[in-house]
Formats: sequence, C-alpha cells, structure tokens
Amino acid sequence: MILNMPPKVKRIIETLEEAGYEAYVVGDCVRDSILNRTPDDWDITTSALPAEVKSLFHATIDTGLQHGTVSILMDKETFEVTTYRVDGEYEDGRHPKEVTFTPSLEEDLKRRDFTINAMAYNDKAGLVDLFDGMGDIERKVIRAVGEPDKRFEEDALRVMRAVRFSAQLGYEIEAKTADAIKRHAENLKKVSAERIQVELTKLLVSAHPDYIKKAYELGITEIILPEFNKAMDSDQNNPHHSYSVGEHTIETLKNIRADKVLRLTMLFHDLSKPDVKTTDEKGIDHFWGHQKHGAEKAREVLKRLRFDNDTIRDVSKLVEFHDYGLDVKPTETIVRRAINKIGEDLFPLFLEVRRADMLGQSDYQREEKEEQLNSWNRIYDKIVREGQCVSLKTLDITGRDIMAIKPDIKGPQIGETLNALLNEVLENPDLNKKELLLERAKEL
Repeated sequence: MILNMPPKVKRIIETLEEAGYEAYVVGDCVRDSILNRTPDDWDITTSALPAEVKSLFHATIDTGLQHGTVSILMDKETFEVTTYRVDGEYEDGRHPKEVTFTPSLEEDLKRRDFTINAMAYNDKAGLVDLFDGMGDIERKVIRAVGEPDKRFEEDALRVMRAVRFSAQLGYEIEAKTADAIKRHAENLKKVSAERIQVELTKLLVSAHPDYIKKAYELGITEIILPEFNKAMDSDQNNPHHSYSVGEHTIETLKNIRADKVLRLTMLFHDLSKPDVKTTDEKGIDHFWGHQKHGAEKAREVLKRLRFDNDTIRDVSKLVEFHDYGLDVKPTETIVRRAINKIGEDLFPLFLEVRRADMLGQSDYQREEKEEQLNSWNRIYDKIVREGQCVSLKTLDITGRDIMAIKPDIKGPQIGETLNALLNEVLENPDLNKKELLLERAKEL
C-alpha cells in the first residue's frame, strides 16, 4: 500500500531518516488516507528526541516538549512531530502523570485509542498495522487498542470519541469496547465542558447525527446531556406524532443538512416538551409553551457546554421560533413580519428547521403541512427576489435623514420614528421610498 503524502511531510520524514532516525506519519491522517478522505493535518512520529528534531530544522516551535512534541514550520505550514513515547499512570482521566520516551514504534502505537487510529506509514516500511486496524476498517468496526478498560481509564473523553468516530464513518462499536464505554461513561464528569462540546459537535455534524442514540444507549448522554435522556423517555400521544420526543428529535437530525447551528437547533427544539407536557380529558398530550421554554433551556445547556455566544444566540432564537406561523396561511405581509422578527440571516434556516421538524412527525395532515410550508418558501423567495424591505437596514431612510428635517428631535424619538415607518413598510413595501418616508416622518 502506498499513501500519497504531501511533499513537505515527505521532506520532514526523509530529513529525520537521513539523520539516522525512524519517522512515520501516524494516526488520523493514515486512517483518512486509507479511506480516501482528505486529512485535516499530518502528524509525524519519530524515534528522535525533541532536541534532536529541533537541531535538524531551521524553524520550530516548542509545542509541548514535556510530551515530546515539536512543531516544524515550512512555508507558513505547521507540522507536529512527536517522539515515540510511553504514557505513565493517568490520575485525572485525561493527563498521564509522566511521559517516557521510547525508541520503539510499537510501544508508542500501543498507547493510542482505537485500532483504526494506531497505524503508521512511511514509504520505506509501508503500512505498520500492529493491531489489525485495516481489518477493522474492512469490518467497519471501532475497537479499542489492547484492553478497552485501560484505554478509557487513560482518557475518559475516549468514550465520546468512539461514538463520534462511529458516526463519522458509519461504523459499529465492537462489543467489548462498547461494554467498557458503559462502565466508564461516568468518568466524563472529569472532562472539561469544552472538550465534550467539541466531540458532541463533531458527532452532530457527521454523516450520522442519529448515532446520538448510541451515546444514549451507552450511558453517555446521561452524563453530558440528561435533558436528552428525559426526552427519550417522554411519549407523545398526539396525532401529529408517531415517536417519543427523543426519537422525533433523532428523526429531525437526519432530515437537516450538516450545519452546526441547524443540527444543534434540531437537538434542542423539543427538549423542553417533557417539562410542559399536559394530557387532556381525551388522553391527548399537549406541549403548550415549549418553544419559549425550549429557547431558555437551549441557552442554559449551550452555556453549560461552553458554546460561543453567536451559536447560543442563533440556536436559541431558532428554537424559540421553530413553530412560528405553523397554523397561519401565509401572506406577503405575514412573511415580511416573520423575517423581521426572526432575522434576515436566520430566516432561511428557520424554513429548513420547519421542514425537518415536519418530516420527523407522523403522516397526519402531511400534505396540508407541506403545501403550507411551500407557500412560505415561495413568498420568501419573491420577497428576496424583489428586494423588499424587511428591516431597518433596508429602510430607505436613516436617523440622519430624520434629524435633517427635525433638528431638535431626541435619540429615542428617532428610533421610535424609524420603527413606526418600518411597521408601515412591512405592511406595504411600495412605501419604501425616501421622499414618501420623509413626508410620513414629518407627520409622525
């Protein structure tokens, strides 16, 4: 087997070999190359000690000398080179107490998480696969290197990484590895929210976001997202639904494109339903107010998981409005007002959320729901095509224009006047002409 390494990576390996050391590309880049995927980066492992690596290259960065890692700069690109190592005892479920450098590639590969990530390659030796990673790729299996319990004791986050790789590749998790995940999921309490957030996001934007159900079955969501477990246990006895809240959520994840904000919105859009659930005298379940309650819950959980403020704002707003206009026959005015309320940037995403939500429901009134949503889309397309005003940003008058005709006007009054004008333009977009708006501003 021959892997197509970038020329700069080859040059680094050849430089190390010419100096008498071993060097290989290792880990994710090897796996991705075998799978004909483009690696995100190329990691190199070597028998050379960090000081020896630094002596061979002009531009280096001490990325993590205590762990044997030196970064080599080549034409503004950075490549990490790490010395073969053996990790000591892990006391915190994340960091080894000490690291010992070793001249043995085998010892270095033994400490890695899964067999598909424990392969090394260079052009001289070819593929070094000591733990049958190729066999697991052919079998489409995620399997821990060596003893699974030991791998998960070393780094608790590996229980999430197993599910994430499974979702990205569409692989099953090998039985012993899965059993060990169940035993060690509790240790995710030791892992930082930031690291959990990264793995959760990668799972959600993968080709199989529905594999979050595996995280549920293996006890992972009970620790990192107990709200999802509650949703999985909450039935929906309602003609519009044929799944529990959790299963409906999974269906909607499958029906929306792989965008972080969209996938997070579908994950959270109904998670507050168990909190507001009521059942009427006919035995029909209702979830009044779950949209607003859900937005608050989304904000709370996304903050807990250390998501950035922009993501928190966008997801919580889409959750709050995901049912907006559900029972309304749309007109241009209604859609313009909806765009203004939800936001020009988020409105196209809102339409995608509405469709994914519908596709995760029962077939009850499906034809009517599809036609209604198609009407929203048609009207939205017309509004965009015609460049109709839907916000202060596209209103054909500014605060300065108002001050020019009313020099004594105060700041708050300017805002009130602009909003009043916008309100009229949302009703009739033909009014969005500067001269008309100036005349109306004088009257106001």
